[in-house]
Amino acid sequence: MPRVLTLVAARDAIVTCDRCARLRAYCRRIGREKRRAFANETYWARPVPGFGDPNARVLLIGLAPGAHGANRTGRVFTGDGVGGSGDFLMSALYRAGFANIPTSHHPADGLELRDAFIAAAVRCAPPDNKPTPEEIANCLPHLDAEVAALRRVRVVVGLGSIGFLAYVRLMARRAIAARPRPMFGHGVAHLLSNGQMLIGCYHPSRQNTNTGRLTARMMDEVFRTARRYLDAGRTSCTPSQRPAAP
Repeated sequence: MPRVLTLVAARDAIVTCDRCARLRAYCRRIGREKRRAFANETYWARPVPGFGDPNARVLLIGLAPGAHGANRTGRVFTGDGVGGSGDFLMSALYRAGFANIPTSHHPADGLELRDAFIAAAVRCAPPDNKPTPEEIANCLPHLDAEVAALRRVRVVVGLGSIGFLAYVRLMARRAIAARPRPMFGHGVAHLLSNGQMLIGCYHPSRQNTNTGRLTARMMDEVFRTARRYLDAGRTSCTPSQRPAAP
């Protein structure tokens, strides 16, 4: 119960945040103008909190809400259409046993995450999906608050380089690190000094999934790595070979 209450406090701070004037103005404008397919819907148009199991051992960190996805629905990786990033991610989580259904279309669809929690580096939809370094820094305390409440996390999956590096920065603030410094690469795992495993994964955007840069098999392997670490309590880590694009 204390863990749930701490997450509620973090959620309240997120949804009322107004630190980034550019992002707040953009989200509100999108909520007014809408997309034709959603013309009769009321957009969330506020910062989006994390979602999932408060007792999660797996934490996923994405980039930011989609303008007509989570900015509309109010739930991360939700509402970006059939075959969008939400469906691609939930299908992988479902196959790995971390979700009860393989889709993510709206907040009342019955989706439940099991042993997993999804957050984001930035909580407001940014224009062109490109937050500024200042906006990323402004959002880091929100990730910090959710991580503080998720005390059982053993594996962190950075969905894209921005999500991955946000967690690296957060851990650096807490004097938790890996040697050498973690570099983003798909499927590359790093063992942190607090015993957590940090795994890089290409972001499940349509740009990546439609071009074959990220396939279902590639994402499944990331979650198999996570599951092996949870089951065994330890694993060896592959050092980064080179940085990779999100």
